[in-house]
Amino acid sequence: MTEIINPNDETRVAEGSKVDLHFSVAIENGVEIDNTRGREEPVSLVMGDGSLLPGFEKALFGLRAGDRRTVSLPPEEAFGPWNAENIQTFDTVKFEQRPIIGHMIEFEDKAKSSLFGVVKSVNDDITEIDFNHPLAGKNITFEVEIFKVTPAGQQGVKLM
Repeated sequence: MTEIINPNDETRVAEGSKVDLHFSVAIENGVEIDNTRGREEPVSLVMGDGSLLPGFEKALFGLRAGDRRTVSLPPEEAFGPWNAENIQTFDTVKFEQRPIIGHMIEFEDKAKSSLFGVVKSVNDDITEIDFNHPLAGKNITFEVEIFKVTPAGQQGVKLM
């Protein structure tokens, strides 16, 4: 088990803090999507570095080593609302192989970046692809345990 390190009881998670933590993410029916507790060491991140979505970061602010928190996040604070405009149709004949419903396909957008979509329906003429995040529109439960908080600017400092 990883030791909780809290050299300063008042060191709280703030913008730029380095945070060592374990977390789990589940959808509202309790199905777990991700969990770091099986790892020997907690994961580390710097608040504001883009490792976590803003709603998840918001749940961490003010916590300190030893704290645990469970928060329910609405879609707007998690993976966004489901958007019907993110459903696109393509000519089925343009695919090298006939798409399979439920499979994820990688596309390239105009900027040459990868974009993934899930096949929603297929017929001889039209294939419908959903480009929403798979967790879009879902309420999320985020559970976190903080092991260490290092204030901003002190990540590279070693204490003797």
